[in-house]
Amino acid sequence: MRTNEVINARRRLLVAWIGHSDLRALAANSPAALQKEILARVQGELPEKSETGPIRTLLDREPFDEVVLLSTYPRELTMHYVGSLVQRVDVVQVKLPNPTDYAGIYEAADGVLRKIRQRADWPDIELCLHLSPGTPAMHAIWLLLGKTRYPATFYETYKKTSWITQVPFDLTLDVIPEILLDADRRLSHLAAHPPGDLLGFEDIIGDSQAIRLAVGRAQRAAARGVSVLLLGESGTGKELFAEAIHRASPRREKPLVAINCAAVAANLLESELFGHKKGAFTGADRDRAGAFQSADGGTLFLDEVGECSLDLQAKLLRVLQPPDDAHPCTRRFRPVGGDRDIAADVRIVAATNRDLHEAVRQRQFREDLFYRMSVITIPIPPLRERRADIVPIAARLLERINTQFRTEERGYHDKSLSDSAIAFVKRHDWPGNVRQLYNVLLQAAVMSEGNSLTRSDIISALGEISAGRPAIDLREHALGNGFKLEDLLNDLHRHYLRRAMGEAHGVKSRAARLLGIDNYQTLDAQLKRLKVDGE
Repeated sequence: MRTNEVINARRRLLVAWIGHSDLRALAANSPAALQKEILARVQGELPEKSETGPIRTLLDREPFDEVVLLSTYPRELTMHYVGSLVQRVDVVQVKLPNPTDYAGIYEAADGVLRKIRQRADWPDIELCLHLSPGTPAMHAIWLLLGKTRYPATFYETYKKTSWITQVPFDLTLDVIPEILLDADRRLSHLAAHPPGDLLGFEDIIGDSQAIRLAVGRAQRAAARGVSVLLLGESGTGKELFAEAIHRASPRREKPLVAINCAAVAANLLESELFGHKKGAFTGADRDRAGAFQSADGGTLFLDEVGECSLDLQAKLLRVLQPPDDAHPCTRRFRPVGGDRDIAADVRIVAATNRDLHEAVRQRQFREDLFYRMSVITIPIPPLRERRADIVPIAARLLERINTQFRTEERGYHDKSLSDSAIAFVKRHDWPGNVRQLYNVLLQAAVMSEGNSLTRSDIISALGEISAGRPAIDLREHALGNGFKLEDLLNDLHRHYLRRAMGEAHGVKSRAARLLGIDNYQTLDAQLKRLKVDGE
């Protein structure tokens, strides 16, 4: 009988290290020459020929849709072992200086699991980790990763039996919160005030603990001349935080200069930052001051700094290193085509939506520059982690939209959110964060005929902006809070009716065939019932 009595609908993916026991089992069933080669590598006594080893035992007793095996053995020996398995497997070769190299084991295991998690079908995968083969250090790393960032089912085997191992603790729920308890208490004072009560941060909307803590950290950082790194997804408001830090700092009367490093061509970014002299390159018909010089006495905001080339990163590093005995914000730089350095007093605030730790590991971002910029690091929470703030933010954004439309249209009537729209806006994850929320509200306000934006208006705008991709997972709607199954099904019905009529260019008989409806009279009745324009 298999360990799992109930067939799981999710794809089951097994990841394991090939261990000595697996190769010894292979040796027991191999020709003399290969047997000798294997034992020279793994040593130990030959098991009985009936012994299959941990991995083969598990594969014989449990069904897996995919198998990924990590191997520290020579590739030729690894492929001999893989060839002995009935099931197709993917192999990852790993070089380790010794079997207890925790850093190397962690890097290899994390790299494999991270690639799996980045797959589009990750939500449909049941990750399974095999604890029996490999070294104790490998087992420990599997437990660490499988109980934190890559939730997994753990398997063990012995002789010809296999079982699921229940690990009776959760690092993220049991161990880490206890370790961080004192740290949380020390930081609690940072979340004592909502943003609206703090000088410079009035434009940041919200009262959740997550946004209070981020604003509290930013306020403390603003008072000092240290470099700040803002981390967050696109659309979370990193530029808004940079502006608030500047307004709350002693530099508020001086310039705030913003450069989007991703929006400037790589060959022009150096000139944008450091300026250039006349004749430095084609088109340089006059001297031009760069962002560092323009921001003298104030703040330079480097948005999307993670997109800078390695060559420019090296130049930024030199500029961000203050001269000996100079003020920490003293920057010395040389304009493109210049022959001498210029000094300026500039405080740096940088931002990125990239995982810079991963970029450093991939050698795509300089580690020394990362530490130079991240004296204070402030994570900006996404909307899905501050749901209590979504409705107030939506109200403020809609107020801004109404103000704009009143100046453009005489007799304009302000738009408001209906109760059903409010409930939907609060439940949606908003992967594009505040920027996406604003764009959806703007489109809904333009397209809606009434003064009250309905749930259907929001969903319609969300679908258009998502370029045809599903705006929501219809299986994951939160229940309660105004949810009505009939409304959801009717919205979905209207969507496909409109789509079919569009693709059929208004020909109802053709649209009926596209929808699998027997005749156009049935379609016509549905169009009338759901008030969908049949043209």
